[in-house]
Amino acid sequence: MRKYVFIGCGSFAGAALRYLAKGIQICNYHGNVPLNTLLINVLGALMIAFISTIAYEVWAFDSDVRLGLTTGLLGAFTTFSTLCKETVGLLQDGCYLSAISYMTVSVMLGLASAYFGVVLARKIGSMVTREREKLDKLTEKESDVD
Repeated sequence: MRKYVFIGCGSFAGAALRYLAKGIQICNYHGNVPLNTLLINVLGALMIAFISTIAYEVWAFDSDVRLGLTTGLLGAFTTFSTLCKETVGLLQDGCYLSAISYMTVSVMLGLASAYFGVVLARKIGSMVTREREKLDKLTEKESDVD
């Protein structure tokens, strides 16, 4: 039951954040491609990959917290259905090149940002591991002296 509370709270916050981010005007942009949704989904892909990698490979996250952050918060923040709906809207408006570009760029940047999230998390994980090993060695030396 606890995990559902975490997912529900995360979903509420993620949906509210998406609603706020969707309303931000980006540099007086007035083109066909919905940049807000693109940026939301790319950032979400980065964060889901980063948090999942950290949770599974670096630190022992509570599974409920991990689900609340990834499935709840970031799952509600990002939205494949909005991407699809906006693409259909572009197609119905006859903006075929924009629709194809939007889908292609969304998938490519989403995959690239997810990859970067994994790489970044692993890099941080290796740095943390090295620091832990240094502390363990110092602790061992101090206990040997005592």
